[in-house]
Amino acid sequence: MITPVREVPVAVRRMVHEDLIDVSDIERRSYDFPWSHGVFRDCLLAGYQCLVLVREERPIGYAILSVAAGEAHVLNLCVDPGFRSMGYGERLLDEMLRLARTANVHQVFLEVRPSNSTALSLYRKKGFHQIANRPSYYQATDGREDASVLVKKMNLG
Repeated sequence: MITPVREVPVAVRRMVHEDLIDVSDIERRSYDFPWSHGVFRDCLLAGYQCLVLVREERPIGYAILSVAAGEAHVLNLCVDPGFRSMGYGERLLDEMLRLARTANVHQVFLEVRPSNSTALSLYRKKGFHQIANRPSYYQATDGREDASVLVKKMNLG
């Protein structure tokens, strides 16, 4: 007899101060040049849309969206390395886009490393396209890396 694998439910909710240790840990394990704990704290204090993806009551991903003047900017979106390629990044991005739509945002911007083919593929799937290049935007182990600036026009109404 084959025993089915139990699907573990996940949920997206607002980030709270108590999540910052887990979020900072995911960030450190994901990037050579991670955001600091203080940057995440400041995003919460600034009132940005900060979300966590929770599995078994623990954050396994997060996303931060800034909304102002009819535009939104995805500042950070990350899934714990042990939970990638399971659709969780897409789930977080969908929630960011839903929040942007609710705020009557006309367009959503983000920067991404051109070397991050997985993220680029997800963003293109969701209707983002490149509009600019920011030279030497990101720190990299061998100097600096450019950023691709992407935008998605939102259909309101």
